[in-house]
Amino acid sequence: MHGYGLIGEVAALSDNRVSLRPGTLYGALDRLVDAGLVEVDREEVVDGRLRRYYRLSPAGETALSTETERLRRNVDAATARLSKRTRAALPVTPRTAGGLA
Repeated sequence: MHGYGLIGEVAALSDNRVSLRPGTLYGALDRLVDAGLVEVDREEVVDGRLRRYYRLSPAGETALSTETERLRRNVDAATARLSKRTRAALPVTPRTAGGLA
């Protein structure tokens, strides 16, 4: 995907909660390329401007999978804690024993 395509994809995936600016995106892409997590797939000239397409490298796929699993565990832990809080906050109904009222 090319840079502006990535900007649109991030906006769509985040329901427009995340808005990347080109300078931020291209700086991040340069760092990811330098780290070996993203590779330049191809380049083409469109309307006289260079358009560079990027893809995850094998190392980037591994890192993304690892990070996704880490975040999933965090969500599971937070969900379990929230569930305990919710149950603890429920009112306790007093019970009577043996028909005593």
